[in-house]
Amino acid sequence: MSIEKIFITGSGLMGGGIAQVCAQSGFRVILNDVRPEALLEAKKNISWSVGKLVEKGSVKESREEIMTRIATTTEIEAAASADLVIEAVFENLELKRDVFRRLDKAAGPGAILASNTSAISISELAGVTGRPENVLGLHFFSPVPMMGTAEVIRGMLTSEETFSRGVDFVRRLGKDPILVHRDIPAFVINRINFRANIEAMRLVEQGVATVEDIDKGLRLAGGRKMGPFETGDMVGLDVTHGALMAIYEETRDASFYPPAILRRKVQMGQLGRKTGRGWYEYNPDGTIKK
Repeated sequence: MSIEKIFITGSGLMGGGIAQVCAQSGFRVILNDVRPEALLEAKKNISWSVGKLVEKGSVKESREEIMTRIATTTEIEAAASADLVIEAVFENLELKRDVFRRLDKAAGPGAILASNTSAISISELAGVTGRPENVLGLHFFSPVPMMGTAEVIRGMLTSEETFSRGVDFVRRLGKDPILVHRDIPAFVINRINFRANIEAMRLVEQGVATVEDIDKGLRLAGGRKMGPFETGDMVGLDVTHGALMAIYEETRDASFYPPAILRRKVQMGQLGRKTGRGWYEYNPDGTIKK
């Protein structure tokens, strides 16, 4: 069965970005959130982002043509008409399990259920559904419109057909998929990145180097477009903390336990760009204060 209509639940940075790339690739999209104001903000941000790509000539269609493919709803029952359902809510196991239970009831019997989780077990999410063979991971990277890949992750019971359809979907988005054949915590890219990011936090915690110098070093010497702290502020420190805790709770590997400096910032509400302060402090327009 061909994938043509996408239902995405969670309209934050990741959900909105996934909705954008799907619409740009010709898919019809239903973007879902429990908060109407979050959907309004998501549509505003997507429209701005699409407009920038149109200005640069990166997309051929007009902003209006692309935006007409995105509908919004607060009703999860709207998943009934979708061929592919993507969960992109906060990185918390119990929340995601609850969402997957509701999506399983709402989605049509032939629909694929996918999670955009960066660390939580796909098999565990599949286990709360009646269709574990139709569940997989589709882990996009931030910012979604700019990144050229996504991980396609097998759960223990993911069927070959479901996995193949997931790979094909990512390719139809113009991205080159990373195939993850075993469901391990953090999968592949974040399994590598998280260890480096934790070490960067510990170096700041120990007074070895500043946030600014570490980011600068990895941009200039490591070839990254953004340093780990800039990326962390964009994603949200609470999201990073949630992902690390999910890995730690599953593996009991102390090397993945969030460093104290990250835990304290989350406790103080310093979550990154969305709160005006994280590893950096931000101006109202989102630029870093000098």
